[in-house]
Amino acid sequence: MDNTHSTNAARVRDLSYFFPAHNEEANVEAMVSGALEFLPEVVEQFEVIVVDDGSRDRTKEIAESLASAHPQVRVVSHEVNRGYGGALKSGIGASRYSWIFFTDGDRQFDVRELRKLLAKVDAQTGAVIGYRMDRKDPWHRSLNARLYKGLIRILFGLKVRDIDCAFKLMRADQVQPLPLKSNGALISAEMLIRMKQRGTVIREVGVGHFPRVAGEQSGANLRVILRMFRELFALYGELRREAASGRKGSA
Repeated sequence: MDNTHSTNAARVRDLSYFFPAHNEEANVEAMVSGALEFLPEVVEQFEVIVVDDGSRDRTKEIAESLASAHPQVRVVSHEVNRGYGGALKSGIGASRYSWIFFTDGDRQFDVRELRKLLAKVDAQTGAVIGYRMDRKDPWHRSLNARLYKGLIRILFGLKVRDIDCAFKLMRADQVQPLPLKSNGALISAEMLIRMKQRGTVIREVGVGHFPRVAGEQSGANLRVILRMFRELFALYGELRREAASGRKGSA
């Protein structure tokens, strides 16, 4: 018997796996097939959710065909593009099982490395997040990420190695109640900040990162970056107001 399987299954028995997909017709079938092949090795029950975020190509068509062929697969569709944060919120909200795992739909991560995250789960763990050990992004995108990480640390005191690594495992009861507001790239930071505020125990583990081989990335788009910083300062103001309201309520 595979000892890794028996250990992981005892820790996480059921899992909702989802990924956002915006114009990922070249990747969506491989993403779903890889998950269907691997997940039975590590969990007893699972579902695979494709969040089609207003794609203009055949992403939705391919995803719905896969859902018709495999009962474990579901599709959540947005008629118009809601942004990365909107897609993650839909995936989190649609998840039915006690643990939620998400990654991106661009095949820059290997789903089999979920084993590393599962190995970090214990009775206290609320989330296990990956950090990219050898990031395969253009230099300007990596520079933006370092500046962003420093600003997050200054404003919110969040100290994690890789805020935006799209390889995260979370207890559903730790993430689904969060009042997430961001519809853009800030969503990962907001998620972690709010989990930290409520005392969620977050573990970290290194994972591989691979170059995108198909489709086009949008994370380095100037409009996306500017929106992220606007949402960042809006979140800072909102959390300060929430903290002030909480102090008044307890007075």
